[in-house]
Amino acid sequence: MKQISNTKVLNEAYSYEKPSGFSRGVRVEMGDSSILFISGTASIDEQGVSLYEEDFIAQTQRAFYNVTQLLESEGATWNDVVKTTIYIKDIAKNYDRFNLVRTLFFKHRNVFPYPASVCVQATLCRPELMIEMDAMAIIRNK
Repeated sequence: MKQISNTKVLNEAYSYEKPSGFSRGVRVEMGDSSILFISGTASIDEQGVSLYEEDFIAQTQRAFYNVTQLLESEGATWNDVVKTTIYIKDIAKNYDRFNLVRTLFFKHRNVFPYPASVCVQATLCRPELMIEMDAMAIIRNK
């Protein structure tokens, strides 16, 4: 097992002022393939600061950006993602907006087939965050 990291966009949670005991992701090698497990990722910057506190769309876009950068650090793309879990603070208010952003995001990147997905309403780790996502991808080892 190997840690996945991309400190240009996300610092490790254990290096923040209030450290947390998890990795941004891990890579598990299984023969000629690897499974990437990306931890719950939200709209935060490389210093651990929450971004776009009042803007659900911008938070969603930043979460996708952060996950994208973590995938790319391991040579993966969204076409390698097989499963996502989306956590939305107020699903009744924001699911339709989330789904629009997600659909446009995948369309723009020619992602097909779309990953399997679960979307749930949840209380997130910071009150200003409105969305968080995790992802699982499978890639071929080089």
